[in-house]
Amino acid sequence: MQNISSTSVTESVEKNSIIFGPINSRRFGMSLGIDLSPSHKQCNFDCLYCELAPATTVAKQDIILSVSEIINELTKHLNENIDVITLTANGEPTLYPYLDELIDAINAIKGDTQTLILTNSATLMQSRVYNALLKLDQVKLSLDAVSPDVFKKIDRPHESIKIEDIVEKVQEFSKEYKGKLFIEILFVHGLNDTKEEIEKLNDVLLSINASRIDLGTIDRPPAYPVIGISYKELHQLAQLFNSSLPIHIASRQHAEANKATYSEEDIINTLDKRPLTQEDINLLFDDSSKKRLQKLLQEKKIAIKNLDNIEFYIPTENLHRKREKN
Repeated sequence: MQNISSTSVTESVEKNSIIFGPINSRRFGMSLGIDLSPSHKQCNFDCLYCELAPATTVAKQDIILSVSEIINELTKHLNENIDVITLTANGEPTLYPYLDELIDAINAIKGDTQTLILTNSATLMQSRVYNALLKLDQVKLSLDAVSPDVFKKIDRPHESIKIEDIVEKVQEFSKEYKGKLFIEILFVHGLNDTKEEIEKLNDVLLSINASRIDLGTIDRPPAYPVIGISYKELHQLAQLFNSSLPIHIASRQHAEANKATYSEEDIINTLDKRPLTQEDINLLFDDSSKKRLQKLLQEKKIAIKNLDNIEFYIPTENLHRKREKN
């Protein structure tokens, strides 16, 4: 393993702050987190919606943990009850300069536990990052916008980062990667929630081989004075995406959902356009509609499909429908 960086955080960071959890994640199971920047925010984005305080963007980390330090802490906390080891950071985890070596070291001790990274996608242009991520079991890439102006407003990237380059590399990576690839889009009111931006995102998503596409919004206090959108608005936006895309509404902001009455035909048509989870059903359907859903399930007109830890209701005839491509 490499020598400890000349700027070590051993003195300034308590070792147990490197590892956090385990946390029971609805999307990824029981997750044990590794914070690759526990001392302070080190990120190439300064997103409007970030729960961390605003900070100047950086192209590399200046305070660096050693691989041995991380592995020593991971070994103390890893057990058979963990579903996934999640690489994240106070900032962007792929800025960690020894990422490839760290992933190799984790893979050597993880056993059957899955590995996951949560990244903003912006460093995929670097071959060392690209190749390192290929070794992971699961990768979650953020893609909040594809229009340059909208991307800059929301994600406030380092000046060297261009959304066109990110999109190209995400497309390339999705074709080569053999694990589970998740795309996350976080919507900010008045910025990337327009019909025009959704159309552009839709076209790009159709060219990406994603296991699941998570739509979310702001549900923690943001760094800047922006607001999210309601669950109802998220649901409406989800309808604008191509029905073949594996869309999942991941937001915890549910207060404004309105329950409605759906006929059997309405239910089938709704699920045909966009499969729903039980949580979605509870928020959108009134009691009579839930009973109709159960009737359709018993009649096998509706089925339940498990998509990477999440169960969706879907018309039975769609179970084997192939994804459409542009």
